[in-house]
Amino acid sequence: MRFLVDAQLPRVIAVWLSAVRHDAIHTLDLPGANLTSDNAILQIAMFEHRVIVTKDADFVYSFLFQHRPEKLLLISTGNITNSELKALLVPNIAHIVNVLEDNDFVELTRTALIIHS
Repeated sequence: MRFLVDAQLPRVIAVWLSAVRHDAIHTLDLPGANLTSDNAILQIAMFEHRVIVTKDADFVYSFLFQHRPEKLLLISTGNITNSELKALLVPNIAHIVNVLEDNDFVELTRTALIIHS
């Protein structure tokens, strides 16, 4: 699966996803780096069929009202250390990917993986 990790999340998420053989980039990998606009991120995600991984509610609104991006993984853990995030995300990557195969909007909280339909 192809992912684009948004600026307010650490680049290491793209590294973790790549380590299990997914095509993952972070906004820091884009020409505009973390200054890349949300619209540009949406365009890249749509053109390259990438799941946007974000904490940004703006992408939720865009998804709900325009179905852009095609797929969204919302990380709604609040403030969290990278090690806590890794403990939530890494063991569940395979499950998250499986859920995203059949669903377009998935949310990872500290306690659950929520499928939004």
